[in-house]
Amino acid sequence: MEFAFTDDQLAFRDAIRDLLAKECPPAVVRTAWDNADGRSGGAWTALGEMGVLGALVPESGGGLGLTELDVVLLAEEAGRAALPEPFVEHVLVAAPLAAAEYPGLATGELSASAGDPLIPWAAAVDVLVRLDPDPVVASAVGATLAPEESVDGARRLAVLTGAPTVRALTGPQLSTAFWRGNLGYAAQLLGLSRHMLDLTVAYVIERKQFGVPIGSFQAIKHHLADVRIGIEFAAPLVYRAAASLTTDDPDAASHVSMAKAQAAEVAMQTTRAALQCHGAIGYSYEYDLHLWMKRAWALAASWGDAAWHRDRVARAILDRTDQPEEQ
Repeated sequence: MEFAFTDDQLAFRDAIRDLLAKECPPAVVRTAWDNADGRSGGAWTALGEMGVLGALVPESGGGLGLTELDVVLLAEEAGRAALPEPFVEHVLVAAPLAAAEYPGLATGELSASAGDPLIPWAAAVDVLVRLDPDPVVASAVGATLAPEESVDGARRLAVLTGAPTVRALTGPQLSTAFWRGNLGYAAQLLGLSRHMLDLTVAYVIERKQFGVPIGSFQAIKHHLADVRIGIEFAAPLVYRAAASLTTDDPDAASHVSMAKAQAAEVAMQTTRAALQCHGAIGYSYEYDLHLWMKRAWALAASWGDAAWHRDRVARAILDRTDQPEEQ
């Protein structure tokens, strides 16, 4: 089977990349660490105007009626920009689950976030979805939240402990929502890794030592080549997982676990290499690298870390090989 994204999918990705370059430069990401709600403001509004926030909501519900395969590249771009917004939680999880009840989610008039049970940006959205331990959709108005510490200053976490308007969630859509969320995080980790690699390459070309760019040193080249290889190995797994969810492949959950595990591992590899290649400046709060590193740390640990997902894949393989052969 030969797979490639369509021209329309690539054009949509490019449009989102251009939008985020304009509406969400590093200065906006940095500001989100210290502002009132941890969000970008203009970038979210612009995404709503493009219809992105209702991408997976059916057209009959006011959305675009797209698939996970259409959205995976958009999530990757949100990661590349370290967008300080609940992109995955809204677009891939909450809107498909709750747009029938809250139509404004499809158009961007309302925003939502989701968690299991830690919900990012919980205090700054209109609708909350908690997937674990008791799956519910709740109005954020009057919700009782217990704040939790976050390594990412923009991605502010809280646990939903009570709300005046709550609806219990049941049925197979819950499992789909969980795997969609993990797919979105895997795609964002890819985008974060790509940006950190680009940032590091630009730095080692400019930074000189002994009269030459440090990027000419063999050790630096090896670090960055390993990162590039890791990204190129992870990307096909992420895209395959998106295709599996789109086609209701019975192995879709395992494919998503493979993608999340590999994307998380390469993101951690990228943060280590980027920090080492930047040297002392990489530890500086004033330098932008830490904004992307900390987002990567947060997402790699969310909704199952690499070890958790690798264990799921191993158990799926072993369960299959333990079955007796058909006669």
